[in-house]
Amino acid sequence: MITSDEGDGDLQPLWLSDDPTSVELWSRLRAEHATSGLWPLLLDALDPHDEDFRPWGCGELWPERMSSPAEHRPEALLARWWQDYTTVDEDDDQLTADERVAVTAPFGQTWPGPAPTLTSSPHAEQIADQFARAFLTQNPHARLGLVDAPRGADALATVGWMGPVNYDNDTAAFASVVRDWEDRFGVRVVGVGFSTLHLSVATPPRRLEDALPVAAEHFAFCPDTIWQGAHPDLASYAQDLIDLNRWEFW
Repeated sequence: MITSDEGDGDLQPLWLSDDPTSVELWSRLRAEHATSGLWPLLLDALDPHDEDFRPWGCGELWPERMSSPAEHRPEALLARWWQDYTTVDEDDDQLTADERVAVTAPFGQTWPGPAPTLTSSPHAEQIADQFARAFLTQNPHARLGLVDAPRGADALATVGWMGPVNYDNDTAAFASVVRDWEDRFGVRVVGVGFSTLHLSVATPPRRLEDALPVAAEHFAFCPDTIWQGAHPDLASYAQDLIDLNRWEFW
């Protein structure tokens, strides 16, 4: 059991394996979640060779700070974040007004609204298992974490993960959006790093016109996906979302 080192430091929100885990174990525990109530996470660290295994091993977690994901409205959050990240701050802005609008082309500063729900897939769990295997291949030092949570999205807040702290101190706000994606796109929370989030996607967009509003949601959720990524604008990013069964944020 890991004890939180933040706040009062008396909560134990996480069971953490001593050693790297296997996809077979993760998949079995994921399948048993309905009866165990424990959601398994593949946990990566800021430095996997450091014995602290930050933030997990050293308890760099703050569950007391987090509200409940059920207290938030995902659509309202995304709309507010979009407005915040597309508004030009003339006193402290590295981008000109034209450059900022170009990043979110073709929508500019206009929030397009939530992406439409696509046809659901019955294979969400199978796709999650496949992504877990790929994640562990790329991150062989990842350990297993178990969180007492009713769904993967809620586990992010329950465990007190502070990955989005540069944008909002309450991870439950982001967890509420991931909840919504679980329902609309068959998303499953698979891996979490110090400040990274790795999701499997059972129902990705199949056409560019469907991918564009999804890309807008991603920008509102985590603007660094575009600002610090390999894509100059949303249209380019959306192209890569077509048929992509994983969404990753940092």
